[in-house]
Amino acid sequence: MWACGGELDVVIRGGRVMDPESGLDAVRNVGIEDGRVAAISDEELSGARVIDATGLVVAPGFVDLHRHGHTEPGYRLQVLDGVTTGLELEIGTHDVQRWYADREGGQLVNYGVSVGHVGVRAIAMGDPEVGARGLSTRRAATPAQRDETERLLRVGLAQGAVGVGFGSAYTPGASMGEIEQMFAVAAARGVTAFIHLRGGLAGLDSTLAAARGVGASLHVAHANSSGGAAVDRFLAMIEAAQADGQDVTTEVYPYDASQTTIRSALFDGWESWDDERFERYQWVRTGERLTRETFAAYRAQDGPVIIHSRTEELTRAAVVHPVVMFASDGDPGHPRSAGTYGRILGSYVREQELLGLMDALRRMTFLPARRLEAFVPAMASKGRLRVGADADITVFDPETVIDRATYASPSLPSEGFEYVLVNGVVVVDRGELVEGVRPGRAITGLARY
Repeated sequence: MWACGGELDVVIRGGRVMDPESGLDAVRNVGIEDGRVAAISDEELSGARVIDATGLVVAPGFVDLHRHGHTEPGYRLQVLDGVTTGLELEIGTHDVQRWYADREGGQLVNYGVSVGHVGVRAIAMGDPEVGARGLSTRRAATPAQRDETERLLRVGLAQGAVGVGFGSAYTPGASMGEIEQMFAVAAARGVTAFIHLRGGLAGLDSTLAAARGVGASLHVAHANSSGGAAVDRFLAMIEAAQADGQDVTTEVYPYDASQTTIRSALFDGWESWDDERFERYQWVRTGERLTRETFAAYRAQDGPVIIHSRTEELTRAAVVHPVVMFASDGDPGHPRSAGTYGRILGSYVREQELLGLMDALRRMTFLPARRLEAFVPAMASKGRLRVGADADITVFDPETVIDRATYASPSLPSEGFEYVLVNGVVVVDRGELVEGVRPGRAITGLARY
């Protein structure tokens, strides 16, 4: 434990410290000891490592509630975009215990997962294809299969899952009655249901009703892609539900195109599309725009496809709406996996001046952490910069921070993130990854770590 006046492990000196929880926005020195923030002071602090943050913003590390691609390359892109905690909560996993075991020993970032309805439903229905492509996604479950799905969800929660993940857009065979039954599992445990819903405005209305019917806490994934051209009305419905006392939140990512697997149920009925529609689709592996013929060929082999279906005006409307948090929906092949937070800070805050800096930081740090902390004890020390909090810290240059990833080059890392610390360990140093460090810890619903 640090004794006042003694030498700290790390000192971040002279940066603009911004904490969305308290509203602190001032030049301060931040001292770190044993992985935690030990001091925030305008007095000089002594440290074994001193980082000069003059002219830089010192903020809580970003908390991404919606992150796919939990691999070493994916984690590297995360920290270079300022993310210190990345969570797979939308679809989740069917095997929570194995998911965490596969990442034991530490990662570059803090990591966690939900137990996923899509996957456990497939297991309950005897489908060997556990995911969004299986035949079971199109079929109704029997009462016995629904009961088994419930049981498997409870098993995943007992193993430490950070909530329950749903993809009703990927399971057209699951009735809203089934979704409500599974929402009740989340409600009984006091966890949040995270959902990629189906059906636009009507789907949002039925999903809100299902969650309200069983008292489930609800988080709606990527409102911009789910709302589409009606995103203003989509977000207004969520805002109205909040005003009525419903526990519901949502997120957006700052890009005009989405991405998913081409064999999913989202594209059932593609044979009836007009020829012009196929031009919206881009095959990730080659970058080519598709035709009816190439869509058919790639659907037979499966893989990721990008859908160019929205405008920048729609993206701006979603990003500035006061009800939203920011999350990447990051997955290899899409620039959002590398550039979401750099894009928010560089384009929407600095260049377009659509958001204030503190407001943007609040939506990517404190609000996501607060969404989870009632059930996930570790999150009460994430997403804020105060004494006693975990030293997950992002230090960036507000004048240069920007995304560089494009649809042609989706893995180009962001620029301007000078230092990133995870649990007090520097993982990005002067804009470069530090090799050989793995300070990220498992985030679970079981205990602090």
